[in-house]
Amino acid sequence: MSRYAIATLLLLPWLALAQSVAITGVTVIDATGAAPRQDMTVIISGNRISALGKTGEVGVPADSRVVDAKGKFLIPGLWDMHVHWNDAAYLPLFIANGVTGMRIMWGLPPHLEQRKRIAEGSLLGPRMVLAGPLIDGPRPYWKESVAAATPEQGRQAVQRTRAEGYDFVKVYDSLPRAVFFAVADEARKLNLPLSGHAPAAVGVAAASDAGQKTIEHLTGMLIGVSAVEEVLRREFAAASRLAPAAESASMLRRLGARMLDTYDADKAAALYAKLKANGTWQVPTFTVLRFNSYAREPQHAADPRLRYMPSWVREMWARDPRSRDLLPEELDHQKRIFQRRLELVGEMHRAGVGILAGSDVLNPWCFAGFSLHDELEWLVKAGLSPMAALQAATRNPAVYLDRLKDLGTVEQGKLADLVLLDADPLQDIRNTRKIASVIIEGKLLSREALDRMLGDIERMAAAN
Repeated sequence: MSRYAIATLLLLPWLALAQSVAITGVTVIDATGAAPRQDMTVIISGNRISALGKTGEVGVPADSRVVDAKGKFLIPGLWDMHVHWNDAAYLPLFIANGVTGMRIMWGLPPHLEQRKRIAEGSLLGPRMVLAGPLIDGPRPYWKESVAAATPEQGRQAVQRTRAEGYDFVKVYDSLPRAVFFAVADEARKLNLPLSGHAPAAVGVAAASDAGQKTIEHLTGMLIGVSAVEEVLRREFAAASRLAPAAESASMLRRLGARMLDTYDADKAAALYAKLKANGTWQVPTFTVLRFNSYAREPQHAADPRLRYMPSWVREMWARDPRSRDLLPEELDHQKRIFQRRLELVGEMHRAGVGILAGSDVLNPWCFAGFSLHDELEWLVKAGLSPMAALQAATRNPAVYLDRLKDLGTVEQGKLADLVLLDADPLQDIRNTRKIASVIIEGKLLSREALDRMLGDIERMAAAN
């Protein structure tokens, strides 16, 4: 089977004569925050929800494919808002897991082509929003990044992002302060959203004031709520330059412990208020952060989802140095950091800071499609209600993307990207995994079709 055969075969049902879909007797969880509505009928015509109302009160078109959904629950299609994935042949994994949209955090030319093919219907995959090439400082962490040592180089990188057709700008850790503000200014002039890490030389508060719309992985948050932030910032910078590396790591751990111990509740409240007022969202990516803290857990290698990953992914994960090189004291420190980050997200949510669900797919043990459900679990463990966690993957992404008129909730007139569940996610967020069918662009993929999709991908992964 060719690498694109799966996506092509799964498109065949879509080529049948057009018909409406009528989902009857379903409980609608529309993700607006309203209470679930029982015994509803949802009519899908073309790629939109054309009608929604009580079963028996909504007319069902004669040519409809009727889905008896009594006992089932309908939610909006899910978005994974932090993804690194390049292999088009495995994009159906996202659809099979109800992920109908994703934000690619390092866009490449193949992503532009994939997005075009998905839009024209020749490739099965989620809707895509694409970052441009990653912009970092003069000695970037990732050698493929755009190295920007001067404000002018930063502006040129933003202009390149716009010229090449990407949707937003992503910044990284070591971007110098003056370069960051030039990037932020140019992005604002070109009407490109600015996202990414909060550069160490800038900090969360200043990045938010400059217009950064998302903070990924909670970068800068723990130091940003410390009473001695500026002192720690200088000491962290000095420690990172130490040699040998073991001495640097030891000092960084001590500084990290001090950072946690100097939490300032008043400063935190002020920072949260700033983030809320500026519309700066947090994308915690707990799935990858947990791996950083629990890298040596033996169950990683036994995860049954590995069978859907191509061999190059399995090999890359097995080689990851975090699985073998971290000292026990470093792992203990990282576990404490992880727990504090969970608490921090709960605090921010209660303060009204917007939260977006993202898994950081392609990092170790972050599985394409599957791990968005892991992320929803972590958001609930952080203190979000199941509804709030669900909104972090549905309504909130639509608000952030300024697409709420089309996406994010189950309402008449909206695009029909939907997931039909066998159990109530508001009773247990893990029920988002119990997928009966997925509707993408108004086309229904049954459980049988999804299982065939997964089986074909499993066989392809085993052969490659």
